[in-house]
Amino acid sequence: MTTQPPTVVLVDDHALFRAGVRAELEQGDGHATVLGEAGDVDEAVRLVLDREPDVVLLDVHMPGGGGVEVLRRVHERRPGQRFLALSVSDEPADVIALIRAGARGYVTKTISGTELVDALGRVRAGDAVFSPRLAGFVLDAFAGRLEEAGLAQGEVDPELDQLTDREREVLRLIARGYLYKEVALRLSISPKTVEHHVSAVLRKLQLSNRHELTRWAAERRLVD
Repeated sequence: MTTQPPTVVLVDDHALFRAGVRAELEQGDGHATVLGEAGDVDEAVRLVLDREPDVVLLDVHMPGGGGVEVLRRVHERRPGQRFLALSVSDEPADVIALIRAGARGYVTKTISGTELVDALGRVRAGDAVFSPRLAGFVLDAFAGRLEEAGLAQGEVDPELDQLTDREREVLRLIARGYLYKEVALRLSISPKTVEHHVSAVLRKLQLSNRHELTRWAAERRLVD
C-alpha cells in the first residue's frame, strides 16, 4: 500500500524562501503536498485552520507575534495539529520556546530537501525531530524542568509538563497562599495577568478553584 505524501502549510515571512522550499518539497513523487503559504501570524492561523494540513512548517520570527503565537492560537482550535519549526536561528531560547509551545520538532534552514521531507514524514507519524546540535538544548531544558519540579528522571508528570514556566511560577505562589496582587508584585506583572495565568492553569489541570489547585500542588511536593 502506497503512503500518501504529507500535506503541508508553509509559514515564513520571506516569500522567496517559501518558493524555494515549496519547489524542493513538490519535486518528484512522494515528497509533500503544499496546501498553501502564509507570511504572518493572522494569515497562518486562518490558513492552517481552513486547510488542516498534516504538518505546519513554521518559522520562528515573523510579523504578528512569531511562531509561538501561531502555535498558541491554532492549538486553541485544533489541539492535534502538528508543527515542525524551520528557522535560520539555532539560539537555545528560540528552540525551547517553540518546543514548549507545542512544536514536534525544530530544524535549521541548512537542512537538505531530502532531510526535510523525511522530517515532515516523521512528524506526521508522531515522532519528535531535531537537527543534531539542537537536540541537546531540548534535553538540557527539560532535565532542568524535572529538577525544578522536584521530580526524578523517569517520573515526568504529564499534567505539570503542559504548563508554561510562568504558569508554574504563578501556580507555586498561589498554592503558597499569596494573593493575586502579591503574586503580581513578586513577578512584576499585573494582577489581571496573574488572573489570566491562574485561569489557564485551572483549565489545563481540570481544577475548579484555588483550593483544589493548592491540594494538587501539595500532592506533587511543589510547595513547602
